[in-house]
Amino acid sequence: MKKIPSFQKNHDTLCTGLHAQTDENGITTFDLRFKKPNAGDYISPKALHTIEHLLATVLRNGEHAQNVVYFGPMGCRTGFYLLTLRLSFGEVLRLLKESVTAALALEEIPGAKREECGNYLEHDLQDAKRELKEYLTVLENLT
Repeated sequence: MKKIPSFQKNHDTLCTGLHAQTDENGITTFDLRFKKPNAGDYISPKALHTIEHLLATVLRNGEHAQNVVYFGPMGCRTGFYLLTLRLSFGEVLRLLKESVTAALALEEIPGAKREECGNYLEHDLQDAKRELKEYLTVLENLT
Protein backbone atom coordinates (compact mmCIF):
# COMPACT_ATOMS: atom_id res chain seq x y z
CA MET A 1 0.00 0.00 0.00
CA LYS A 2 1.00 3.60 -0.61
CA LYS A 3 2.23 5.40 2.51
CA ILE A 4 0.04 8.40 3.37
CA PRO A 5 1.74 11.83 3.56
CA SER A 6 1.55 12.20 7.35
CA PHE A 7 3.43 8.91 7.78
CA GLN A 8 6.14 10.08 5.39
CA LYS A 9 7.25 12.82 7.81
CA ASN A 10 10.08 11.94 10.16
CA HIS A 11 8.35 12.29 13.51
CA ASP A 12 11.68 12.24 15.35
CA THR A 13 12.58 15.59 13.78
CA LEU A 14 9.07 17.11 13.58
CA CYS A 15 8.65 20.10 15.90
CA THR A 16 5.70 21.94 17.37
CA GLY A 17 4.20 24.55 15.09
CA LEU A 18 2.08 24.71 11.97
CA HIS A 19 2.98 22.56 8.97
CA ALA A 20 1.16 22.52 5.63
CA GLN A 21 0.85 20.26 2.61
CA THR A 22 -1.44 20.81 -0.38
CA ASP A 23 -2.76 17.85 -2.37
CA GLU A 24 -3.61 17.53 -6.06
CA ASN A 25 -7.23 18.63 -5.36
CA GLY A 26 -6.18 21.93 -3.80
CA ILE A 27 -6.98 20.87 -0.25
CA THR A 28 -4.31 21.95 2.22
CA THR A 29 -3.78 19.85 5.30
CA PHE A 30 -2.46 21.91 8.19
CA ASP A 31 -0.72 19.95 10.92
CA LEU A 32 -1.33 21.89 14.15
CA ARG A 33 1.45 20.31 16.16
CA PHE A 34 0.87 21.18 19.82
CA LYS A 35 3.46 18.69 21.13
CA LYS A 36 6.75 17.32 19.86
CA PRO A 37 6.13 13.75 18.70
CA ASN A 38 7.51 10.88 20.74
CA ALA A 39 8.70 13.21 23.50
CA GLY A 40 6.49 11.73 26.24
CA ASP A 41 4.29 14.82 26.61
CA TYR A 42 0.83 14.37 25.10
CA ILE A 43 -2.52 16.16 25.22
CA SER A 44 -4.80 14.39 27.69
CA PRO A 45 -7.80 12.64 26.08
CA LYS A 46 -10.24 14.97 27.87
CA ALA A 47 -8.41 18.13 26.79
CA LEU A 48 -8.05 16.81 23.23
CA HIS A 49 -11.78 16.17 23.03
CA THR A 50 -12.59 19.60 24.45
CA ILE A 51 -10.19 21.43 22.11
CA GLU A 52 -11.84 19.62 19.21
CA HIS A 53 -15.26 20.95 20.28
CA LEU A 54 -13.95 24.48 20.93
CA LEU A 55 -11.93 24.99 17.77
CA ALA A 56 -14.29 23.11 15.45
CA THR A 57 -17.11 25.38 16.60
CA VAL A 58 -15.11 28.60 16.34
CA LEU A 59 -13.60 27.70 12.94
CA ARG A 60 -16.93 26.67 11.45
CA ASN A 61 -18.55 29.91 12.63
CA GLY A 62 -15.74 32.21 11.59
CA GLU A 63 -14.90 34.40 8.66
CA HIS A 64 -13.52 31.49 6.62
CA ALA A 65 -16.09 28.84 7.55
CA GLN A 66 -16.73 28.06 3.88
CA ASN A 67 -13.03 27.22 3.45
CA VAL A 68 -12.84 24.78 6.39
CA VAL A 69 -13.18 21.23 5.13
CA TYR A 70 -12.35 19.40 8.38
CA PHE A 71 -10.91 19.90 11.84
CA GLY A 72 -10.08 17.01 14.15
CA PRO A 73 -7.57 15.45 16.54
CA MET A 74 -4.55 13.30 15.81
CA GLY A 75 -4.78 9.85 17.32
CA CYS A 76 -1.28 10.24 18.76
CA ARG A 77 -2.57 13.17 20.86
CA THR A 78 0.16 15.57 19.72
CA GLY A 79 -2.12 17.91 17.78
CA PHE A 80 -4.87 18.39 15.23
CA TYR A 81 -5.49 18.44 11.50
CA LEU A 82 -7.18 21.37 9.80
CA LEU A 83 -8.09 20.83 6.16
CA THR A 84 -8.80 23.95 4.15
CA LEU A 85 -9.59 25.00 0.63
CA ARG A 86 -8.23 28.16 -0.99
CA LEU A 87 -6.51 29.64 2.07
CA SER A 88 -2.83 30.60 2.20
CA PHE A 89 -0.49 29.72 5.04
CA GLY A 90 -0.60 33.32 6.25
CA GLU A 91 -4.39 33.41 6.20
CA VAL A 92 -4.58 30.18 8.20
CA LEU A 93 -1.98 31.38 10.69
CA ARG A 94 -4.04 34.54 11.29
CA LEU A 95 -7.26 32.49 11.42
CA LEU A 96 -5.78 30.12 14.00
CA LYS A 97 -4.51 32.92 16.23
CA GLU A 98 -7.97 34.52 16.17
CA SER A 99 -9.74 31.18 16.64
CA VAL A 100 -7.58 30.04 19.57
CA THR A 101 -8.13 33.44 21.21
CA ALA A 102 -11.90 33.12 20.69
CA ALA A 103 -11.86 29.55 22.04
CA LEU A 104 -10.04 30.73 25.15
CA ALA A 105 -12.86 33.20 25.81
CA LEU A 106 -15.56 30.50 25.82
CA GLU A 107 -16.90 29.60 29.24
CA GLU A 108 -18.85 26.54 28.11
CA ILE A 109 -17.92 23.65 25.85
CA PRO A 110 -20.07 23.73 22.71
CA GLY A 111 -21.83 20.46 21.91
CA ALA A 112 -20.97 18.84 25.23
CA LYS A 113 -24.45 17.77 26.32
CA ARG A 114 -25.35 14.10 26.33
CA GLU A 115 -27.65 14.46 23.32
CA GLU A 116 -24.94 16.35 21.36
CA CYS A 117 -21.81 14.30 22.04
CA GLY A 118 -20.98 10.60 21.93
CA ASN A 119 -18.69 10.85 24.96
CA TYR A 120 -20.06 13.88 26.79
CA LEU A 121 -18.39 12.97 30.11
CA GLU A 122 -14.87 13.14 28.68
CA HIS A 123 -14.13 16.86 28.68
CA ASP A 124 -11.78 19.17 30.59
CA LEU A 125 -12.20 22.86 29.80
CA GLN A 126 -9.40 24.09 32.07
CA ASP A 127 -6.80 21.66 30.70
CA ALA A 128 -7.95 22.43 27.16
CA LYS A 129 -7.46 26.15 27.78
CA ARG A 130 -4.00 25.51 29.22
CA GLU A 131 -3.04 23.59 26.05
CA LEU A 132 -4.55 26.29 23.83
CA LYS A 133 -2.59 29.03 25.62
CA GLU A 134 0.63 27.10 25.09
CA TYR A 135 -0.16 26.58 21.41
CA LEU A 136 -1.06 30.25 20.94
CA THR A 137 2.48 31.08 22.12
CA VAL A 138 3.83 28.67 19.49
CA LEU A 139 1.72 30.37 16.80
CA GLU A 140 2.79 33.86 17.90
CA ASN A 141 6.44 32.83 17.59
CA LEU A 142 5.91 31.84 13.94
CA THR A 143 5.51 35.44 12.81
